[in-house]
Order: sequence, then C-alpha cells, then structure tokens
Amino acid sequence: MASLLHARPSPLLPAADLRRSSPLILRRPTSVRFPLRCEAVDSYGGNSDDLYLLTGDTVPESALLSRTRLEDAMNKNTTRLRIFSGTANPSLAQEISCYLGLELGKIKIKRFADGEIYVQLQESVRGCDVFLVQPTCPPANENLMELLVMIDACRRASAKTITAVIPYFGYARADRKTQGRESIAAKLVANLITESGADRVLACDLHSGQSMGYFDIPVDHVYGQPVILDYLASKGISSDDLVVVSPDVGGVARARAFAKKLSDAPLAIVDKRRHGHNVAEVMNLIGDVKGKVAIMVDDMIDTAGTISKGAALLHQEGAREVYACTTHAVFSPPAISRLSSGLFQEVIITNTIPLSEQNYFPQLTVLSVANLLAETIWRVHDDCSGDIEPFSTLGID
Repeated sequence: MASLLHARPSPLLPAADLRRSSPLILRRPTSVRFPLRCEAVDSYGGNSDDLYLLTGDTVPESALLSRTRLEDAMNKNTTRLRIFSGTANPSLAQEISCYLGLELGKIKIKRFADGEIYVQLQESVRGCDVFLVQPTCPPANENLMELLVMIDACRRASAKTITAVIPYFGYARADRKTQGRESIAAKLVANLITESGADRVLACDLHSGQSMGYFDIPVDHVYGQPVILDYLASKGISSDDLVVVSPDVGGVARARAFAKKLSDAPLAIVDKRRHGHNVAEVMNLIGDVKGKVAIMVDDMIDTAGTISKGAALLHQEGAREVYACTTHAVFSPPAISRLSSGLFQEVIITNTIPLSEQNYFPQLTVLSVANLLAETIWRVHDDCSGDIEPFSTLGID
C-alpha cells in the first residue's frame, strides 16, 4: 500500500493512452494489493525506472475511489475473497492472486488408483466469495471433471458464492448442430457447471458469443484483445503498412473489431473450405496484402492447419511479414512444427492455457491475461462494474 500512497507523480499522460502504451508481457507477478494500478513500461523510449501508477496525480479524481474508501474496501473485502486453483493452470492462478495481494487458497487434489478425483479444501470458505481458476484445456475431460468436483466441494463447505474462472472454455466449438444427430456439447458442459453448484462463470474469449446463452447463471465474458493490441502498439509498426486478416469467414467480426482498434487498419479474409475436423484447405484471398504487414487474428490455434495455410497464401500474395495473434494456444500436434516453419515473423499468444517447455520456439511470444482476470474478479467481488474510466474497455458489464 505504501507504493500506492507514495508513488512518484507521473507526467500528465491521459489514463487511456497510458494503458495502450503498456504491453502486458508475461513477467514475474508483483504483489500489489488493489487492482487499480498499471505496470506501464514506457514505450516512448524510457527506461525501467519509468513506472507510472494510476494515482490521483495522473487520473481525474472522479475516475478513482478516494484513498479512504480504497483502504476501507480492501480491509472489508479481502477477508471474504478466496481464490483456489485446480491443477490445469496453477501459474496463472498464482499471478491473479499476487495481483490482488492475496495468497492462493489451500486445496488438496489427488487422483485415486482408478483415476477418480478427490478434492478437499484445506481452509474454511463459509460465507466467502470463492473463485476457482481452472481452464478446461487438454486433457479437457480430466480438467472439466476436476472443476465440477471443486465446485461441489465449495458448495458443501457453505461458500456464499462460487465463481468458475475458466480462462479457456473447452467444448466451445461444439456450439451448434452442423449435421444431423450431432450433440451440442457446449450446452451440455454449461449445464454440468450450473448443476454442480456454480453461481457465476468468468470466461475469456469464448469461441462464439452465443455460448453465454447456454448458461442459466451470469457469465462475465472478458477479451484478450487489449493485451495483444498493447503489445502490437509497442512494436511501432506504421499504420499504413498494416492489414488485419481473418483466417476464415467465421472470424470476420472478430478481425474487424481488432482492425478498428489497430488504427482502423484494412481487412482481408482467407476463404477456406473444410473437408473434416482439424482439416482445412485454403481457396483464395479477399483483400489486398501486397507489401504489407499482415496480422492474422483468431481466438484459438489448435493444430495450426488453418492459420499456417492462410499464412502461406498471404506470402504468395506478396505480404511482407505475417504475424499470428491468438488468445488460446491449444497447440495440438503438429501445431509446433507448422508454426515454427518460418511462415510467421512472430506468433503472439496469451497464457490462458499453460505451455510446456518443449513447445516453446523462437518466434513465440507469451502475454499474460492475469491482470484482466484479476480486475474482473475484484469487480465481481466488490459488486461494481467496469465503469471506472481506465478500465472501461475491458468488456466487463
């Protein structure tokens, strides 16, 4: 708290511009209790000493709680806020808790000899707001079942509210029937989470917005775009050289929104025809990419078939450089070999899904979404929304 009260006054830089100039690159988490702060690495040529905090000196007073209210809120609320992590992505959960100035809750998770999952909370959660951080990434079935058992354990321990924090929502692609006699697994998983006892879901970049409607409980949907946009802005690429590319027709809305925030860059679309699951064939390109830096945007990369074939087409059409940007790095084989083959100048992902060391390659950049999730967790816990000016673009309702 001392760092917040005695922060060095920063230049009179607008808060919104300050956020856009600070790429949230994955780094060792800092222990700051209250989330109203920004780790701003000055992209105007400054050094590591240029750390600006969002204090009353830099942000209009109307946009921030008073220091007295801030301290009262911290003292009142942090004792009733509990964050627990499953085994799917403990490093992300640790970053979130550090950002909020909390320790991860103590929980015991183990597998019996026959594969059954056992969960026991090692501390009381009676009357607390509990947040369970567990993406349903591969192995999807194991991690999903673990989340359900964790929710049940919290419910039986008399938690006041239970929020399932699912940075990556597995089965999201099974959101509709494309052929007869198919299941809609996304709806089934939503029902399982609801019936297990969850009161709310916090998800990041769902494959399709309609998945929110499958839940009969509130869903907070946050986007990883601000993190990636901040990083791209820090690279200093001329806006005249940029073109945003959607790797398929289904991602046009996502790419258009991304292009609008990236200096209103032009849009191109890769038209592909899919012959089967995880099999894609690129047909042609809609738009002009000759001599430009192409930014390919998608919500996830699985086997990288779609995005790698799209990148090959962009090079054939005269693109100078190709960047791949995605929130969820599923990276099923042979994704790594395709992405590291030289087609991409850089592959930019976030840490919603943990990445093993053998899957790193030179062109890979990992950004952290811990700050976005932590901001949302605090607002849910404190019963406020994203209407505070510096964070109004987080997409929190």
